[in-house]
Amino acid sequence: RVQLAESGGGSVQAGGSLKLSCTASEYTVYMAWFRQRPGKEREGVAWIDSGDRRDYGDFVKGRFTISRDILKNTVWLQMDNLQPDDSAVYYCAADRHWPLLWTLKRTDNWGQGTQVTVSS
Repeated sequence: RVQLAESGGGSVQAGGSLKLSCTASEYTVYMAWFRQRPGKEREGVAWIDSGDRRDYGDFVKGRFTISRDILKNTVWLQMDNLQPDDSAVYYCAADRHWPLLWTLKRTDNWGQGTQVTVSS
């Protein structure tokens, strides 16, 4: 099982930015960020693979950027123009199987989560 450690959450005002970081204990092909808003299901924010392909949830709309350093087993999520609706616990996840990770959200490899709070 891959160990994942997130950091970088916090509180910002609407329009502000935050950068989340996640370091994995070992290399995996796919790494991703998810979030869970109060009373909502966990949803995919962004994923990236070892070939630097990436994609985002529809709600991102160009505001977030996912990147990774394979040698450091680290993935980042730069979040700009944050809005109150982005307030959530953000989770890092990783897996070698994309459907298991992104579509099914059934990977065993999750971080502990980091809180992001955006005030209006």
